[in-house]
Amino acid sequence: MKTVITYGTFDLLHYGHVRLLKRAKALGDYLIVGLSTDEFNSMKKHKESYNDYAERKYILEAIKYVDKVIPEKDWNQKIADVKKYHVDTFVMGSDWEGQFDFLKPYCKVVYLPRTPGISTSKIKEDLR
Repeated sequence: MKTVITYGTFDLLHYGHVRLLKRAKALGDYLIVGLSTDEFNSMKKHKESYNDYAERKYILEAIKYVDKVIPEKDWNQKIADVKKYHVDTFVMGSDWEGQFDFLKPYCKVVYLPRTPGISTSKIKEDLR
């Protein structure tokens, strides 16, 4: 079984998120999503989510491509997660290109192209 992992906040879930999850799942058999906790978003990422962690987790778990959701509490947990869950492939959007190459000794690292024209930031901006 090939295990894939990705991370993110996944707030105001939109078709770009779902498309990323679908493409990530296609790279393996089992998809784990590291979901940023509210504390991590606030203290480390310096952003606030519209939906809290429990709500975002509930939504992600309802998506057929997602097999497991784990909390992302810190930037530095990725190597430990890759080892713990025997991850074969780490996936992130292309806007993070090169930022996670430090994982290459542990697993394959893939940066998928973003879906043009959609982002949570754009949705928030449009709503203002």
